[in-house]
Amino acid sequence: MGPTTSGDRSEICFFDLETTVPQRRGQGYAILEFGAILVCSKRLLELESYSTLVRPDNLASISPSSERCNRITREDVASAPSFSEISDKVHDLLHGRVWAGHNIVRFDCLRIREAFEKIGRPAPEPKGIIDSLALLTKTFGRRAGNMKMATLANYFNIGEQRHRSLDDIRMNLEVLKYCATVLFLESSLPDILTADSVVSPRPTTRSISNSKSSPEGPSPNMQAPSSSIYESVPNLSPTDIENGEPHPIISLLTCHIGEEIPSLDASDSAQPDPFDMSRLSNEIKTEAYQLDVTMEEKPEPESPEVSLATAVAGGCSGYAGFLEPDEVSVTSISASLTPYYRGTDRIKLLHEDVVLQLFCSRLRVRFGISKKFVDQAGRPRLSIMVNVSPSLCRVLDACDAVAKKRFEDCGSSSEWRPVVNRKDGYVNYPTVRLHIPTVVSGDIVQYATEIHQKDSSGTVQKLVFSKFDAAELDNLFRTGIFVDAFFSLDPYDYQQSAGIRLVAKNLIIHSY
Repeated sequence: MGPTTSGDRSEICFFDLETTVPQRRGQGYAILEFGAILVCSKRLLELESYSTLVRPDNLASISPSSERCNRITREDVASAPSFSEISDKVHDLLHGRVWAGHNIVRFDCLRIREAFEKIGRPAPEPKGIIDSLALLTKTFGRRAGNMKMATLANYFNIGEQRHRSLDDIRMNLEVLKYCATVLFLESSLPDILTADSVVSPRPTTRSISNSKSSPEGPSPNMQAPSSSIYESVPNLSPTDIENGEPHPIISLLTCHIGEEIPSLDASDSAQPDPFDMSRLSNEIKTEAYQLDVTMEEKPEPESPEVSLATAVAGGCSGYAGFLEPDEVSVTSISASLTPYYRGTDRIKLLHEDVVLQLFCSRLRVRFGISKKFVDQAGRPRLSIMVNVSPSLCRVLDACDAVAKKRFEDCGSSSEWRPVVNRKDGYVNYPTVRLHIPTVVSGDIVQYATEIHQKDSSGTVQKLVFSKFDAAELDNLFRTGIFVDAFFSLDPYDYQQSAGIRLVAKNLIIHSY
């Protein structure tokens, strides 16, 4: 489609990158495809689309892991233009417009900046950024499961993700439209349409929030990259995008890019977001949370062998939203109350207004599989103890302080158990317990944690278990080995004991 854009650059530029998958630390990413669609902010019409394959400097950087991720081969890009050759077009599409995409703040925006720095040109600057990963986590919640684009598309039955730029952009637009429509309908008849919800969107409990804005970031609702050009993104008001009655999707988007930092004063009469569902929180009934049973999400088709970087890279990741400890600003950690069960509340730990989840590499196993605790059915509650670094201790200690204060403010008198274990004689080696939960379906018990093995070449093999066997895991998690861990932080208050439970979502065992 040819260019039909206006001179004021009021269009929203949805864009997506496909990249190589790094095979070793410090290798970096190479862009293999760039795609962008300019969308009219008033009617959601597609005004212009552009897509091209990109030839990397080194064709050998396209590894088998990269090909499995996006199916772009060396032969596909051998005759494609280099990024330098398309940089004028890319800059023209992006500069001075609102950028939009899924997980772009932590991945695509960084890759664009790196690509322009590499060719010695100033990078384009956005007028505003809409990251649908953070936006939908905040407004739609996790009712569809995790926040991967493929999972959201499966939830709405709109096809499979292809990991190609224009296809993924159009899928992103469709997902946003569906989510906005659901929220629009629910807000019209909340007593009826949300009465049977079993997984609610996370409410925005501003009047009781302890969240603090980061001195380095623009807003608690945007996870900005470290570069200054992306940290100072101006806000847009809804009137900048639409005059008159807004389209539901425009309201959903503008509540993200135009939102001010939440006030801590309960008397503040700030204008509510068009789709702020917190007023419905008392109407939404959520499932009882079971410590040892987690919702099993439908797995995506994938090769059993993937690179470790595939699990970490934003472009191909199923784990977008997990932060490394050094990425966490402890002043931006807060604790928020969310609906729990039969009118009760539970506490969630947030970082910049998004649920805090962590990724840590090379954690040394201190003690292997523990089986001393059992559930009501007599099955072992499995866990491992790992040594933790000072940076992780810093984050976990801050989480402890914030969660403990919130429990005390809510009237809890339970004894607080610090998440980091420090004992005499081990002062230099603090430890934490990583829990490995299970999923029960009838008589079948499976691990809710995905477990992989990484060999000396850097290749990661997903392990498939036919049955629940604690002894089998004990052979894998031996004392002294290293694991990479993706985990959530779940505060609990049970039988006069309270604390934070670290629940492993994915463990990668170093087998060399």
